[in-house]
Amino acid sequence: MAARHWRSTDTEVRVLQTVQATAGAVPAATTIARGMSHFGEHALGWIAIGAAGALVDRPRRRKWASVAVGAFGAHAASVVIKRVVRRPRPVDPTVQVNVSTPSRLSFPSSHVTSTTAAAVLLARTTGLPFPAVLVPPMMLSRLVLGVHYPTDVLAGAALGAASAAVVARAETKWGDR
Repeated sequence: MAARHWRSTDTEVRVLQTVQATAGAVPAATTIARGMSHFGEHALGWIAIGAAGALVDRPRRRKWASVAVGAFGAHAASVVIKRVVRRPRPVDPTVQVNVSTPSRLSFPSSHVTSTTAAAVLLARTTGLPFPAVLVPPMMLSRLVLGVHYPTDVLAGAALGAASAAVVARAETKWGDR
């Protein structure tokens, strides 16, 4: 049985148009968003940060490793959901696509999912407010680039937070063994 595609709404297209006409019109916004996109591709930037932290911060090695594991796991979960939902990326002629993507599937945003998981776990590791600082810009960047609908990035943030909670719970339960 073929999966049904989840279509966009006119409201979501209007939000994309508005974001691209405002935040996307800021000089260098697209360049910065592309840089964020490359950093977050397949969660590799977050995995590298977690691995580097584990190498240099021996007392918190397990927590840093959790950042890498959490980002990878969140990304993997988002890819599985993408393949089940099969929502196509924005294709409206009024929405400018400003970066290439590895797939045509949109829901949820894997970049936002892995960024949220990493940010929550980084906050848990360092005590710094990483979710507030990292997640909104990544969400906005996906809209500026025209590769996701607003509900894609919202769902990605929710999935990333849930993924981080699972990793944190597992670390608490099995971390001292």
